[in-house]
Amino acid sequence: MTRHVIKRLPIDTGVSGWEAISERAFPATALEHDITADWLIVGGGFAGLSAARRLSQLRPEDKIVVLEAREVAKGPAGRNSGFMIDVPHNLSSGEYSVADEEATKDEIRQNRLAISFAADVAAEYGLSRETFDPSGKVNAAASERGLGLNDNYRKSLEKIGEEHRVLDADQMREMTGSRYYRGGLYTPGAVMIQPADYIRGLARGLSSKVSIHEHSPVLELSREGRSWKAKSGRGSVSAPKVILGVNGHIQSFGHFRGRLMHIFTYASMTSAFSQNEFGGDVTGADRWALLPANPMGATVRKITTDGRSRIVIRTRFTYDPSLQVSEKRVAGVAAEQRRSFDARFPGLESLPMEYSWAGALCLSRNHVPAFGEVEEGLFSACCENGLGTVKSTLAGMMAADLAAGAGSPELDRYRNQPEPSKLPPEPFAWLGVNSVIRFQELRAGREG
Repeated sequence: MTRHVIKRLPIDTGVSGWEAISERAFPATALEHDITADWLIVGGGFAGLSAARRLSQLRPEDKIVVLEAREVAKGPAGRNSGFMIDVPHNLSSGEYSVADEEATKDEIRQNRLAISFAADVAAEYGLSRETFDPSGKVNAAASERGLGLNDNYRKSLEKIGEEHRVLDADQMREMTGSRYYRGGLYTPGAVMIQPADYIRGLARGLSSKVSIHEHSPVLELSREGRSWKAKSGRGSVSAPKVILGVNGHIQSFGHFRGRLMHIFTYASMTSAFSQNEFGGDVTGADRWALLPANPMGATVRKITTDGRSRIVIRTRFTYDPSLQVSEKRVAGVAAEQRRSFDARFPGLESLPMEYSWAGALCLSRNHVPAFGEVEEGLFSACCENGLGTVKSTLAGMMAADLAAGAGSPELDRYRNQPEPSKLPPEPFAWLGVNSVIRFQELRAGREG
């Protein structure tokens, strides 16, 4: 009998502003009994819920159960910056680039397949424009080097025939109200989401077809005969097939050990404000979304609902194989983010940051997912490589297709990837990864 005892659970530090301002419209139900199902999905984030929806389409008569350790949207799925990006975005490199044209085009097709899936979710479940906004995004440059990186990216996009538009400093100032930026590169295919609202909307929409149990962490997963049995605190689920949508936590289930990098990034969200509180057009349009020209710089978003706005800033990366970071770390990064924010918006020094938090990412050295049937009837849809909204959605879709035997050219292409490459042993991995991260952050300079 195969038996995996899960000895640790990921810890989410700080209160996500996205989750705090999101309204939950349905009750949380924990697993209280021993039940059987046709399908068990572990994890109620982008991968797990996308797999659940896809399975409900493929096998509408089957019983599908989702177990989530906390509440949906309170984990990493509700802690990201909310960019669903179609064009390449590789955090393990120092810039946005197109090294292999055909591979890049294939990646774009896959990303757009996931975005289309999410657009169907938004349409079917009536998600608002504030929750799912196909507005595109801007790569913002604040330095001469940033302008050069954007120009290289522009040339790459031209080479593969991707639509884009170059913005000058005046256009950036009109958009953001800030004189900090020297230029930008707009691409139209990205969707901006309110991640906590999206995940909650997806869970609510699935609730008529799928049993979702929250506050129900899997503490043990064992193979008994032809079924898997997942034990939680007060109940269990037995099912012949299981999909793990748990990102880097997959290692706690005994798979891909020594191959995945646990990265944390950090964000802060301002209090709500109205435009006339500060006099003049200090923050520009009602909504905008900026990625840094250097991927290791600062991501900044402005959102507006009912005339009240907030700005979110995300900076810094750390490698933490313990799957947790301290409140002190979050507070220290939040102080750095305050300085970065004030440099961009000097008229908003009195505007407080209401929420600061950390969010977990999972990367592989060779930028591939941890995907496939890892044991008989046990499937992995993990390792999103820094693009959880899109890559995890795609992984969940593909894992459902693989587990259900629904072959497709998209699945064939997605499966045709190597497994994540091995990392150096600790403490060398910790020293090496954090050194590279810090060097690239310092190199980002004014983009950070």
